[in-house]
Amino acid sequence: MTDARFHADPAPSLVLSGTGPAPQRARLDGPRARVTADVMVDDQGWKVEVPLHVARWGGPDLPLPRGSYALRLTGGAGAEDEVPDVALSLLGSLRAELRGGAVIVGPPIDPVYDSGEGQAALERRYATRAGELENAVFFESFYGRNASCNPLAIDRELARQVPGVTRYWSVADLSVVVPDGAVAVVEGSPEWWRARGVSRLLIVNDWLRRRFSRRGGQVVLQTWHGTPLKRLALHRPGFDPRRAAAVVRESFRWDILLAQNPYAARVLRKAYAFLRRPVWVEGYPRNDVLVTGDGAATREALGIAADERVILYAPTWRDDREEIVDFVDPASLAADTGSVVLVRGHSRTLQPGHDLAGPRVIDVTGFPDTSALLLAADALVTDYSSVMFDFSVTGKPMYFLVPDMDHYRGTLRGFYFDLAARAPGPVVRTQQELITAITAEDAAVYAEKYEAWRRTFNARDDGHAAERVVHRILDQGLIARA
Repeated sequence: MTDARFHADPAPSLVLSGTGPAPQRARLDGPRARVTADVMVDDQGWKVEVPLHVARWGGPDLPLPRGSYALRLTGGAGAEDEVPDVALSLLGSLRAELRGGAVIVGPPIDPVYDSGEGQAALERRYATRAGELENAVFFESFYGRNASCNPLAIDRELARQVPGVTRYWSVADLSVVVPDGAVAVVEGSPEWWRARGVSRLLIVNDWLRRRFSRRGGQVVLQTWHGTPLKRLALHRPGFDPRRAAAVVRESFRWDILLAQNPYAARVLRKAYAFLRRPVWVEGYPRNDVLVTGDGAATREALGIAADERVILYAPTWRDDREEIVDFVDPASLAADTGSVVLVRGHSRTLQPGHDLAGPRVIDVTGFPDTSALLLAADALVTDYSSVMFDFSVTGKPMYFLVPDMDHYRGTLRGFYFDLAARAPGPVVRTQQELITAITAEDAAVYAEKYEAWRRTFNARDDGHAAERVVHRILDQGLIARA
């Protein structure tokens, strides 16, 4: 190898070249994305241009998500070459560095801003900015890792009812697809700080990171991201004064809280000390599609035939581990049930984990929208995840694989109610028990529990939740109609 460098045009890429015996292919392997490129050979030597962009799930070609990608040269003598380091380069849509045989991809933020001092300067510039607020909405979902959940559904309805409103979307990097007509702002960039500081309404589904102080006239609508089974915030086991202070400080940033049902409203209000402020109980906008849509487009994007049985395995995260739990062998589950198995890790396992693979197994942890996966699935396997309260909108079978229930309930988190007593489907402890339950197909046994569950948790999930939320936003003047 004689040279390695980054190119920005026509699209970000890593260009390697050399003389003598050439490798046949080059590959970048990351935790949630990978790219390959063929090596070109001529009389002058060999050259390969490795793209730093990829199209995933049938979507557009976009920059690689942030992370570390191992560079592998395969199939020839050149594969043994030592890869030189290349200094940090800003390539327009991303930032890249080649170090120790790995390409480190980051968001396209000028390094002058990407430091504690730089961020503090941007905060001072925009947090204290004078002038009127814009008739704009700032959206953020799961810390900018995707554009999804309740904020996405509200965005779509706002765009329909008030097409002239400016919609900013906070994104971790430019691999995140934002809705049509929206403006992507990369977290930590000057544009991000400005958008968050001038928008009249902020709609988020998790904590507001970095320091945030509402300007006069700004309103924060916290949609949250699920009806809770597991204890959270002030209700978590063990009293930690720093955690309690952080919870109360965070909840004071919110003006309005959205809840899926009355049960969730009571829990969230107490867990976050959200007192004497409005809680809107309107169902979950993200679940509207479970009533009004179908899963054909998602199945097509994933390469799944219409007549295939699809099982979605979607466990929650654990406080004592970073990656998805390993309670299921997805390949054997697929073989034993004659199904395609989709594996969906929690959003907190997106960055530290790696995609699982196997025959008739598709890891969809990086898929942008969980609601689309719920619509495409014929059955759900979960544990303590709030996805259970969403999937029940469909009325399709649910199975609860809980080998660590005693530890989770008694030590790790605790529950708000007895899942085993109320579950609208089989509660099992092993994969073999799970397979037996799935192949038994005894949904009728759980029909009464399922109906009681839906009356309690899904009464407002009627396909019009986003419409009701947007009507409230407009009627209360949180943004202007014109």
